[in-house]
Amino acid sequence: MRIGQGFDVHIFGEGDHVMLGGVRVPHTHGVVAHSDGDVVIHALCDAIFGALALGDIGRHFPPSQEQWRNADSRLFLRHAAKLMREHGYALGNADVTVICEAPKVGPHSLAMREAVAEELGCELDRISIKATTTEKLGFTGRGEGIAAQACVLLVLA
Repeated sequence: MRIGQGFDVHIFGEGDHVMLGGVRVPHTHGVVAHSDGDVVIHALCDAIFGALALGDIGRHFPPSQEQWRNADSRLFLRHAAKLMREHGYALGNADVTVICEAPKVGPHSLAMREAVAEELGCELDRISIKATTTEKLGFTGRGEGIAAQACVLLVLA
């Protein structure tokens, strides 16, 4: 088995929603990002790439390449899942924590879990997506941005 962890952060900018776990979540801001800025998927991809010792998301999808501008992050997760399978692994489980004061994640967590499970080709009970605040401390506490951290366990298929 292999364990990987990932982290992603984006600053808030103009917009009326954020993408989280492949789900469009209404919000007073969007995020500033090269792709759609889905911190859940970006952290999850980094965790998978890390478990496979294949670098980070920027190595696979460089922000310097225009083809990834405004890209749907689910494409990144599909790629990570493909590499996972090619290396002989399956997802044991994934645990993701979104860090923000807003938007509220709870009402959307089931839809996020379903979207992520579908992209990874696994059962829903292998995916955990939850949220926490920083009690008004730091950049997330001041409402300046959003972050996510992820941990995965990969098992031989």
